[in-house]
Amino acid sequence: MTQQQQTAGGDVRLAGISKTYGSFTAVQPLDLTVPQGSFFALLGASGCGKTTTLRMIAGLEEATTGTVFLGEKDITDLPPYKRPVNTVFQSYALFPHLDITENVAFGLRRRGIKSVKKQVDDMLELVELGDFARRKPHQLSGGQQQRVAVARALINHPQVLLLDEPLGALDLKLRRQMQLELKRIQTEVGITFVHVTHDQEEAMTMADTVAVMNGGRVEQLGAPADLYENPRTTFVANFLGTSNLIEGEVVSTGGDLVVAAGGGRLTLPRERCSAPTTSGGRLLLGIRPEKISLAHADDAESIAAGRNRVTGRIVDSSFIGVSTQYVVESPAGKALQVYEQNVDRRTGLLPGAEVILHWNPAHTFGLDADQDIDAGVESVEDAA
Repeated sequence: MTQQQQTAGGDVRLAGISKTYGSFTAVQPLDLTVPQGSFFALLGASGCGKTTTLRMIAGLEEATTGTVFLGEKDITDLPPYKRPVNTVFQSYALFPHLDITENVAFGLRRRGIKSVKKQVDDMLELVELGDFARRKPHQLSGGQQQRVAVARALINHPQVLLLDEPLGALDLKLRRQMQLELKRIQTEVGITFVHVTHDQEEAMTMADTVAVMNGGRVEQLGAPADLYENPRTTFVANFLGTSNLIEGEVVSTGGDLVVAAGGGRLTLPRERCSAPTTSGGRLLLGIRPEKISLAHADDAESIAAGRNRVTGRIVDSSFIGVSTQYVVESPAGKALQVYEQNVDRRTGLLPGAEVILHWNPAHTFGLDADQDIDAGVESVEDAA
């Protein structure tokens, strides 16, 4: 363990923290713990309260109610410059007239530290920019500028680094590369990173724990794989990736749940259902597109016994390289999505083809049918 890790100051804990602007509530009263040394993501669409929450941790926004703790210390009333916290913004905010060395050294020089060379050199090595020390920001790529901003924040040895959409200005390929880069840096320095993003893949790639925010509150909190496999609300099921949600009625609760849906019977493990499960009750069955296999309608006998089955007709298909994405119209849903990896080129699976969708019942999850089935579905306007 490094000296820096040993002296880090404990968990970030938000207790009943909220923010209102007049009659508008940006963040509902929130209790949240960010474990020391973890990579934590606040994930949600625009206006969900994630950036406001981050700014309250930074002290850039005054909380309406509640308390911000760092370890045992109440930092709610401390101004930003007195908090052991640094923020990296999407804009990077580098000084254009200073070279990279002086940009990174800025915080140290402001504190009156004269001998900065070794610390700056170490930081530039950490972010793999040792050869760029004398360049100006405009001579670097967006990804390199972003790493300078991270180095400039980390050189102050904050106990917490806050990242506000730091990769938003980068193109897709560079963004993916920087996700891995930031995760590597966080692992090496061992301090707490709190990262705000609207990008589901980014949150799942980088974070140990993700808090999915919606309407100013945390909808669900957990490890990325757990949120993806076991969403507890329709919003999380639709916002984290894509889910097929099928309306049905519970017909048996002995052992696995059996649900009448789409003209047939589908089963799911009781422990994967977050809704009340009384016989005759309504339920939403969820299944991820990549868990489903497709068979031609006349190949029904080739499907293994015990699998969930739904009949349908392909209405659209898109070849996207790694997979082919099908849209299937069915009694179970008008636009069921199926993603098949392109291991073998399959013939005959074209729009108009009659098919059977089948999957392992263990991959099915159940949600409360009283929720909005389309909550969290990204519209064209959202994506713009």
